[in-house]
Amino acid sequence: MAWDDGLTAYDFGPQHPMAPIRVELTMALSRELGVFDGPGVDLLDVEPASDELLSLVHDPAYIKAVKRAGRTLEPDDAHMLGTTDNPVFRDMHEASALISGASVAAAKAVWTGQSAHAANIAGGLHHAMHGNAWGFCVYNDPALAIAWLLEQGAKRIAYVDVDVHHGDGVQNAFYDDPRVLTISLHESPVTLFPGTGQASEVGGPNAEGYAVNVALPAGTGDTGWHRAFDAVVPPLLHEFQPEILVTQQGCDTHALDPLANLTLSVDGQRRAYEELHKLARKTAGGRWLLFGGGGYGLVHVVPRAWTHLLAEAAGSPIDPDSETPQGWRDFVRRRTGELAPLYMTDGRGVSFTPFEQGYDPGDPVDRAIHATRTAVFPSHGIDPTL
Repeated sequence: MAWDDGLTAYDFGPQHPMAPIRVELTMALSRELGVFDGPGVDLLDVEPASDELLSLVHDPAYIKAVKRAGRTLEPDDAHMLGTTDNPVFRDMHEASALISGASVAAAKAVWTGQSAHAANIAGGLHHAMHGNAWGFCVYNDPALAIAWLLEQGAKRIAYVDVDVHHGDGVQNAFYDDPRVLTISLHESPVTLFPGTGQASEVGGPNAEGYAVNVALPAGTGDTGWHRAFDAVVPPLLHEFQPEILVTQQGCDTHALDPLANLTLSVDGQRRAYEELHKLARKTAGGRWLLFGGGGYGLVHVVPRAWTHLLAEAAGSPIDPDSETPQGWRDFVRRRTGELAPLYMTDGRGVSFTPFEQGYDPGDPVDRAIHATRTAVFPSHGIDPTL
């Protein structure tokens, strides 16, 4: 686990939905539940990413612009700094570079064999582009971690993004690179930012079929989401056989998230983490690099979801029926004035019928699944109808 208290300095201000309190509450809950106390669980040292490292993904002129905006606090329209989504804040470069450095530190731990799994829960800023900020993201730390792995000699990296928003920045960074398979399950761009991520976006001419997008209709809940995940992600990963599985776990798919329109429960999200862990073991030799991402249910969703994620990665899953610790509830009340959830579950059972048992063209989720499989499965030698 890559961690430094300075990771909470990535702060767009008190009115912005991406409040660092969500990470603070996650770490507090994880500590209370003993997630970091298990054997083999270490906190990695973190250093800010250097300009040279950042330039693996970002234009040097953009890096200079971020530094300048963090000093002057003046907007920079050309680089989309100072927008409603991406307000400038003091020392913005330093805070953003620290998150990127943490993600590369986690990547290094997995690549060198120091750890089978590594996480940066403050990371997952998947929207940032080569030359501009986008969607609450200044530097694209997942793309940077992947680019660093490629520099070390990695030949096959799979990136699975389960944030409610399309992982556009990571897709763009590797759109024509067959060494990187990007898979994003997200709410349809018809109803949600960033307006990309249709099934027809399949990769560049040198990497056709290596960008995979499952655009789910608004209102999709646990059952439909897991039916789609099961129909697309495991077959592709089993075929691709990545050297390392990189995942982004934005938990803004939850029904209580104020910025989106999917309706998953914490239980559905927890099951996704279990499945990703299994896939890392089965297809990537157990090598799993994982990040946070979006999530704006600051008290009732993010801390529980990501604590389940970290516990899964640590090899000590938390019983969903467990009560949240009283000490954590008291801390939540002091820090936010809100009442914390009492249990680690939303009380939902999660089940679905596999897509292979029958395609229903009248079901919008099934149509999304069918569109994705038809668009990319043949490129990997997989029959989309089976």
